[in-house]
Amino acid sequence: MTAKVHILVVDDDQAHATMLKTLLAGWGYRVSTAGDGDQALERVRQQAFDLVLMDIRMLKMSGIEALEGIKTHNPSIPVVMMTAYSSVATAVAALKKGAYDYLTKPLDFEELRLTLERAMDHRQLKAENAALREQLAGGFNRTGIVGRSQAMVQLLESVRQVAASEATVLITGESGTGKELIAGAIHANSPRREAPLVKVNCAALTETLLESELFGHEKGAFTGAHRSKNGRFQQAHGGILFLDEVSEMSPAMQVKLLRVLQEGELTRVGGETVIRVDVRIVAATNKELLQEVSSGRFREDLYYRLNVVALKMPPLRMHREDIPLLAQHFLTQMVAKNQKPIKGFTPRAMDQLLKHNWPGNVRELMNVVERAVVMTRGEYLDVRDLDLPGAPERADHPDSELEAPTTADSSLEEVERVTILKTLDAAGGNKSETARRLGITRRTLHKKLKKYGVMP
Repeated sequence: MTAKVHILVVDDDQAHATMLKTLLAGWGYRVSTAGDGDQALERVRQQAFDLVLMDIRMLKMSGIEALEGIKTHNPSIPVVMMTAYSSVATAVAALKKGAYDYLTKPLDFEELRLTLERAMDHRQLKAENAALREQLAGGFNRTGIVGRSQAMVQLLESVRQVAASEATVLITGESGTGKELIAGAIHANSPRREAPLVKVNCAALTETLLESELFGHEKGAFTGAHRSKNGRFQQAHGGILFLDEVSEMSPAMQVKLLRVLQEGELTRVGGETVIRVDVRIVAATNKELLQEVSSGRFREDLYYRLNVVALKMPPLRMHREDIPLLAQHFLTQMVAKNQKPIKGFTPRAMDQLLKHNWPGNVRELMNVVERAVVMTRGEYLDVRDLDLPGAPERADHPDSELEAPTTADSSLEEVERVTILKTLDAAGGNKSETARRLGITRRTLHKKLKKYGVMP
């Protein structure tokens, strides 16, 4: 297969370029060379190449400039950058501009070989899914993401752009903001959407269990390992692996994860066989990873591998205009789940939702709505049903001013009277709102209130 692959090596160090040409030719590749970025651009315009292996620092035209020109001419050509370790940040910038990967000098030849093979595999995958990407360009699957605010529109536009790529994505944001939903949207709108989306919560497992969960294990690898098991990486082959709370990984696990990301291969716990995997990584954390790097709790090289494209989730308090949409969305879900005839929120209840600070973000809002649906006795959720800090007590609280009779001797008429007066009080004396909550006409309410002596 490699005999048909034509690679362009771009390096202004002639000795290094010659060495690479000899090495790659020995692996069965067809190799051409260019002495600088401008020559590389000219060569790419003149003939077709399957891959470009290019140095970043060159005198006439840098590798970054040449990369931009190559991607403008033909975005489908995978470009692998070479850089000194001190220029890793520049290499990450190249990834964001469309480079497939980067390698640090002096080159590790085995890492180079594996990187070239993975690049060819991904190029084939892109070719097979070209039609799918065109289809995605005309539409976007939100996968249940609700929001029309500017913050959410900008976020979803970023998701649309990154989904069609092969870039590793790091999703950051407070707990409860919906990072897992964003991972789902990336998968649903990517060329890998027909393959699995596999999820792992790194904070929920001990180091030993996490290693087995990610990489799999062989029979007898540890007590209780009665059979061999594929890990999440193998389960996600061809698809996407979502690593939630990735900052909670131990230092030892970070090293093992980095190796898989760099080499595209793993070994099961207790095994010796090397297994190749083709997996795109989407990671998430509620911590500031740069601070974790500075404190020594997170590896810098792993951070750069994960943070190719960063997506920041806005907290709910920063896009309050989405609260009514989200609340109604959750209400619809919970009404169906709990089989209750609830029609909506009262104006006072919605005002309370909009004023709350939501430290638990969207997850807290969902829980508040579900609890209110379960506990309410009316057709509309009111302030008392929400049970938020600063809200009035629930309408069915024992200390309510008007407590509905519950004894067997209570007449139906008395129960009706107390219910109507309680509802009128809850509606702030608004008779139209009271009639709406009770499900009766305003004329009927007028007659009842007149009978109770509330109206002349």
